[in-house]
Amino acid sequence: MKPDAKSETKSEAGSGAKPEVKAPAEAAAGDDRLKAAVAAWVANADDSEGADGTAGSDAVEPGKTREPAKSGKSTDKPSVKSDTVKSDAKAAAASGEKPAEAPAGKSAAEPAAGKSGAEAKAADAPAGKPVDRPTAVFGVVKPKNGTAETAEAPAKKPTDKPTDKPTDKPTDKPTDKPSDRASAPAADRPTAVFGAVKPKNGAAKPAGAPAKKPSGDEAAKPTDKAADKPSGTSGDQPTALLKAPAVPATGKARPKDTADSDSERTSQFVPLKSDTPAAPAAPAKPAIPVSVTPPTGVPKAPAEAERTKQTPLPPQSAAGAEPAGPAAPLDLLAQLTNTPPPPETPVRTAVRRVKIWTPLVALLLIIFCVVQAFRPLPDPTLKLTASKSYSFDGAKPSLPWPTEGQGHVEVSGLGTMGSFGEQKPVPIGSVAKTMTAYMVLKNHPLKQGENGPMIDIDAKAVSDAGKESEGESVLNTVKPGQKISLRDALSAVMIPSANNIARLLARWDSQSEEAFIKKMNDTAKDLGMKNTTYTDASGLMETTVSTAEDQVKLGKKAMEIPALVAITKLPSWKDPSGTTHRNYNTLVPFDGAIGIKTGSTTKAGGNLLFAGQKEIGGTTQLIVAAVLGQHKAPIIDTVNAVSKKVLIAAQGDLRDHKVVKKGDVVGRVDDGLGGTTPVVATKNVTAVGWSGLTVSLALNDAGRKLPHSAKAGTEVGQLTVGSGPGQVRVPVTLKKDLAEPSFGSKLTRLG
Repeated sequence: MKPDAKSETKSEAGSGAKPEVKAPAEAAAGDDRLKAAVAAWVANADDSEGADGTAGSDAVEPGKTREPAKSGKSTDKPSVKSDTVKSDAKAAAASGEKPAEAPAGKSAAEPAAGKSGAEAKAADAPAGKPVDRPTAVFGVVKPKNGTAETAEAPAKKPTDKPTDKPTDKPTDKPTDKPSDRASAPAADRPTAVFGAVKPKNGAAKPAGAPAKKPSGDEAAKPTDKAADKPSGTSGDQPTALLKAPAVPATGKARPKDTADSDSERTSQFVPLKSDTPAAPAAPAKPAIPVSVTPPTGVPKAPAEAERTKQTPLPPQSAAGAEPAGPAAPLDLLAQLTNTPPPPETPVRTAVRRVKIWTPLVALLLIIFCVVQAFRPLPDPTLKLTASKSYSFDGAKPSLPWPTEGQGHVEVSGLGTMGSFGEQKPVPIGSVAKTMTAYMVLKNHPLKQGENGPMIDIDAKAVSDAGKESEGESVLNTVKPGQKISLRDALSAVMIPSANNIARLLARWDSQSEEAFIKKMNDTAKDLGMKNTTYTDASGLMETTVSTAEDQVKLGKKAMEIPALVAITKLPSWKDPSGTTHRNYNTLVPFDGAIGIKTGSTTKAGGNLLFAGQKEIGGTTQLIVAAVLGQHKAPIIDTVNAVSKKVLIAAQGDLRDHKVVKKGDVVGRVDDGLGGTTPVVATKNVTAVGWSGLTVSLALNDAGRKLPHSAKAGTEVGQLTVGSGPGQVRVPVTLKKDLAEPSFGSKLTRLG
């Protein structure tokens, strides 16, 4: 006899035992799951047709199978058995519960529109094997205390409605009570949103059973677990949304220690076909981002299973789903080395800069020291520490000047002793031959005692010798084809004042008198003779003009040529023919007179450029003077007489004075790096001059290169007083050893 369903329910409720879970059937195959899925799809299509009124009442008589609706779909699909419906009706009658009334157009025994024949198929599936339906989206709700709920039982309003279920069918979302949601394994389907409800005693839950209110996180929690996947069962299909839990083959209670799966606890109904469009499903937030786009330049992070401790994750934003942006160079380096960059602080920045710059600065210092140590040392120099000048006491001397013309007197190297008359250009006559001799000797130097090159006497020189009758001074002993030495030619010009030989030397030196005259004027400019103009080599022409001051400048340079002085200081000269000619400068050889040249014409008057010497203070002083424009006859004798008085007076006005004693420190050697060594005079230094004259003192190296190191007493230069031929020169020596600059001095030099 079949036991009463109600008593069976009570006994089960009183004992609190759950049905035992039988072992999974070993003969389940993949095609059974496919058939069950097709049956669920067909049943769902039939229900929706009945709801629309096209198939009329879908109540199934007990013991008969439900025929599929004729809606254009194939009739070859298997029909859904009504065993589940019958068992639900009997259970409801035995418990005394009144079945819910079915809405218009539907039978009371017909499942709700959101359920399909897949639930019944799930109940008929072999025990212990999950129903792997590619199109299944829900499971059968597990009845509470083993009692099936009526199809039209009111459903509680969920507090946290998931976004993926229809909003107009709250009764289509069955769930378990919270006590049954223990630790059952979740379905291993990423897209499953609920699990099939496990019926008690193998009976499917009526479609209209009221659903329990699920919590918000349970309804949205994905059942991504692999615990429901029994071993030996075919693998997951790509389109499978869930797997139905194993349904016990008998009505025995499940052991207490068996926990409900997540699919059972969070089962939700999602119809495959509905009149009302479903709201878009809220995407489930994955525990780990599926893909993270790394920033530019950062390699793509590997999958979780492939990550190692040496592979850093790409930088993420605060939400953890998107990259934080392009990584800085230090951040990228830290990711590659698995070392995060330290926080930037002023102290760390300063330390880093010190670490970077210290080696560079040290290297530069080493290079600087090496360069400074091996740089060439500067040349040492002498510096005067004694007084740079000395002034003689007394008034300026007064010289015996003539009453006419102009005159000028200088001591070579000391300065001008006196001058009179207006220094304006005037004809100078044969005094111009001084420039001719100076130019020839400058271009053709002649050593003292030598005769020099031989010069041909040309026809012009012989022809000009006949002008003696016209009052010219000439050398009348020359003949055609004759030769004359340079020394004799210069003597003929400076002593008897031969005009024809002066023109001959000009042609010999410059191939023409005009070219030679140009050289004479150029040289005059070089010597500072600003008021002098030469128009001929002999001075016969009145256009050749100059001043006494300009002629003194030329006389000082001419007396520096020994070969010329040797000629001008002679009182007479014998020509190659043996004829003797007297010197018209009657000052020589008296009173130390040594020249230079006379000149006289009617227009110019008597003119004399003369020079004399005087030994004083250990020196030989050269006095050079000129007197021009003496017209008192005889003009040549008048100029000689006046010039003699001026020479003697000038010699008498010279005097000397000791300005430095032997051994006095007069200067120092400067090594160029701050080191100095004193130098001393080797003898007394005497200054020569006249009253009111100031002479200058100087220290020089005397043409020798100063050493970087030397012993005491080494001669390193000379002390000079004045300039010119009468300059005073005294050697100076080191007072102590001269040492090379120290290493520290070499390093600290800037120049």
